[in-house]
Amino acid sequence: MKSALGRYKVYIIPVTLTLLIFCLQSCENIFSPKLDNSPPSSILTDQKTVSGLFQNFIYSYTFKDTNVYSYLLTDDFVFTYRDYASGFDVSWDKYTDMKTTAGLFLNTQKLELIWNNIIYQSGSDTLQSIKRSFNLTITFNPSDIIRLNGFVDMTLVKFSDGVWKIRRWKDESF
Repeated sequence: MKSALGRYKVYIIPVTLTLLIFCLQSCENIFSPKLDNSPPSSILTDQKTVSGLFQNFIYSYTFKDTNVYSYLLTDDFVFTYRDYASGFDVSWDKYTDMKTTAGLFLNTQKLELIWNNIIYQSGSDTLQSIKRSFNLTITFNPSDIIRLNGFVDMTLVKFSDGVWKIRRWKDESF
């Protein structure tokens, strides 16, 4: 009399091979994932709209990306803020602003920027003046968090390739 295993031996080998082939085909190596060939979806825009420029601004702060931030500014960019201690406005150029912003990006754990309503907007197809409120939360560490609420007064320029950039930024935070 044949054992129970002997009766099913004929079926075990083909079933085992089928299961093994199925498992090998359906498994993915987590250390070597497949390439994603789907079209890229990015939260970056081509900056061909004013809202696209502000979206890229948020991206640059969220991901602390100085390359994206630099692309927001014209070569003749000027940043101005009020130094309340001395009682006068301070301005600097793109180079100084890039160094200052890079320092901010390097020395913070997290930046959260929210653009609020546009309070004032006027201009043409190639030059816009915009005043807008914002909220910025700067987290240096869990016990050192600064929350800023204020306004920006910006002059935006549209270049021949259709890209909007910031030429002048006056910070009106308190």
